[in-house]
Amino acid sequence: MTIRVLIADDQALVRSGFRMILEARDDLEVVGEASDGAHAIRLVEQARPDVVLMDVRMPGLDGVEATARLTGRPGAPRVIILTTYDLDEALYAALRAGASGFLLKDVRPADLVEAIRVVARGDALLAPSATRRLLDRFAATDVTPPATPGALEQLTEREREVLMLLARGAANAEIAERLVVTEATVKTHVSSILRKLGVRDRVQAVVLAYDLGLVRPRPSC
Repeated sequence: MTIRVLIADDQALVRSGFRMILEARDDLEVVGEASDGAHAIRLVEQARPDVVLMDVRMPGLDGVEATARLTGRPGAPRVIILTTYDLDEALYAALRAGASGFLLKDVRPADLVEAIRVVARGDALLAPSATRRLLDRFAATDVTPPATPGALEQLTEREREVLMLLARGAANAEIAERLVVTEATVKTHVSSILRKLGVRDRVQAVVLAYDLGLVRPRPSC
């Protein structure tokens, strides 16, 4: 199946570079280029892409607001945020807005292609080291919450444990090793967490965990 991709970035050189990389793959098709968030939204309505590569900072409507408007719609495409700085404050806002992950603009071509394939099949970009560094800024120093918010009461103790490890950027293999279970068991727990919390992927589950206080931000130095 061909994955339809829209590229939204205010720099023409960036757009053309990504287009060249993606069009060299048989399973990827670039269906449009946008120079700002408003243009991206219009093109999404016309071209119906599966995945949008969205620059986080663009003139006019930026990538955060454009992501929020897109992901709140039925049949919304997956959004991968593009950024120059992996600790940009806007990134957490973009994840909260519904992005499925982010990539640095100097990403290797093979990693860019794989990231698109990952989110197109419904997974989320939560394991790369850059994402780990971002999430570490919001990771808890004390992962035991004083009270369990109502939205989290549906989770079992083990599922809350898995969710807290996800919030630290742990991949399935690392969670399995930490909890001394199989990766298949971890995947089952993750699927159950997503279903119970009513979120579509791991990134949104982690954002919800922060928002509801299951994990708390690390204090600024």
